[in-house]
Amino acid sequence: MKISPARAAAFRILKKIELDGGLSAALLPETESSLVGADRGLCHALVLGTLRRQILLDRYIDALTGGRKLDREVRIILRLGVFQLKFLERVPPHAAINESVHLTRAAKKASASGFVNAILREFVRDEPTLEFADEIDRLVVETSHPASLLARWSSQFGAERAAAIANANNEPPRLAFRRTPRTEEVSISSLINSGVIRHSEFVSGGFVAENLTDELRELDADGRIYFQDEASQLVGVIAAKFVRHRILDVCAAPGSKGSLIASLSADREVIAGDLPAKRIEILTRLLRKQQASNVRIVRYDAERPLPFAPVFDTILVDAPCSGTGTIRHNPEIRYRVKADELERFQARQLRMLRNAADCLRPAGNLAYSTCSLEREENEDVIAGFLAERSEFEVVKIDGCERFTNADGTVRTYPDRDGIDGFFVAVLRRKT
Repeated sequence: MKISPARAAAFRILKKIELDGGLSAALLPETESSLVGADRGLCHALVLGTLRRQILLDRYIDALTGGRKLDREVRIILRLGVFQLKFLERVPPHAAINESVHLTRAAKKASASGFVNAILREFVRDEPTLEFADEIDRLVVETSHPASLLARWSSQFGAERAAAIANANNEPPRLAFRRTPRTEEVSISSLINSGVIRHSEFVSGGFVAENLTDELRELDADGRIYFQDEASQLVGVIAAKFVRHRILDVCAAPGSKGSLIASLSADREVIAGDLPAKRIEILTRLLRKQQASNVRIVRYDAERPLPFAPVFDTILVDAPCSGTGTIRHNPEIRYRVKADELERFQARQLRMLRNAADCLRPAGNLAYSTCSLEREENEDVIAGFLAERSEFEVVKIDGCERFTNADGTVRTYPDRDGIDGFFVAVLRRKT
């Protein structure tokens, strides 16, 4: 019984996401490092594709099984099988079916192997015609976004825009990266001249690649480039614009924005902090890898008063959030958003803003950002903070006019811009 490394790895990742609450953005790189060639690409496609189409796949499975309650591992295997049969034209049906049966046995569910075989063969013979309760149900199934999330976006952006965002979330994101202090310009020039990469249209110093080549993979492994969505890069670029002498990156791990700020502020002092020891370790490792030598790491709890006097001219609070703006990269997030969690995030975000504000000098700038599309975590947080702290005001961000709202805040969207959905507001402390 031989199972392809790609399918075995994809099953392990999806099981960890389903049963343990894992994140594909963390699990995929860990697993793909042990795969080579086509297996790496197939594992990537299987995991993200299955997650992006999960509700649709489950609707097919329920139609084929009469809504029968299934063991969770068996359902994951069926999702993988149906996804391959429905969406991967280059995978022969017999390969998808046979390997699904082998996966069932390897998962110690041998008694279900005949069932898996029968269900997948039935799908090939007679793909079910799905029926929908209404147009909302159709959108839920066709985009694989929960009704509650679509309803939330409809109330914020309108029904048409909610559908556009959901559809954009199922498109593979552009492969974006940026320079680091270790970048060799000759390598960048060579990649541009050969057509492998092009300059980002959204952020200076950023690049976009059509495919992940071995050369790009090697440059990333050596810290000579860093893969980061253009919207995330934009946050670091915005914060760096305001640094005069000293900046604090309050919620710094894993270090994506702090290391960018450090590279753009090489002659200035950068303080980066976080609380969990594991995240401090990740932050330290990334800064070392990119040779960001002007960063000092401090451990603290950002929800408590910070261990600093008001000495910073710039502070970035890239707050923990629901992450709904990054569903293109982390498709499983869509299935986990709950209204009460948004309330908890908002309370945490306000606490962090208050604590950060106490460390800001007069005329200093406090940048607040999230990778969330939700008003509760963005505009409502800023409004709540300004209601308490009248000495702050929103300032417009030069160079971001294409993303700037009437109130001076900045938003990016996956449907409109083709990048992740981020929110940024810069608050100036009046003199």
